[in-house]
Amino acid sequence: MERIAVFPGSFDPFTLGHESIVNRSLSLFDKIYIVVGYNSKKEGYFTVEKRMEWINKVYKNNNRIIVDSYSGLTVDFCKRVHAKYILRGLRTSSDFEYERTIAQLNRAMAVEIESVFLLTTPELTPINSTIVREIIRHGGDAQKFVPAQIDLSDV
Repeated sequence: MERIAVFPGSFDPFTLGHESIVNRSLSLFDKIYIVVGYNSKKEGYFTVEKRMEWINKVYKNNNRIIVDSYSGLTVDFCKRVHAKYILRGLRTSSDFEYERTIAQLNRAMAVEIESVFLLTTPELTPINSTIVREIIRHGGDAQKFVPAQIDLSDV
């Protein structure tokens, strides 16, 4: 049976931390859907299409990665693509508390879907999309916080 994971997020933008989680999880899963979600609590800085374009550039040579978007419940997307795993990265203890709650509710809605957490590597822990967006908003150079394939000079 194929091990399929869904890595959901706003990825606004996709950072080195996100890339690290995906790259490290390739040894665990046969296929990974990186899905850009429409989060009702977050207003996107970059369009969903731009975010998907960037992620596709990062993984253009990897046929085990599929980039998509969705709205609604993550477990419903998982069922649609026959994924049995939701992949999440953890940077801090507050990330754990937040993600644990979501994982428990997802499990209550779909007992057949497991949440899998990977810790961010220490050197990437301070990087998050919110801070990267702020750097960009204020004219700073955020290029070193995103994968090399993502060109922030065109924003």
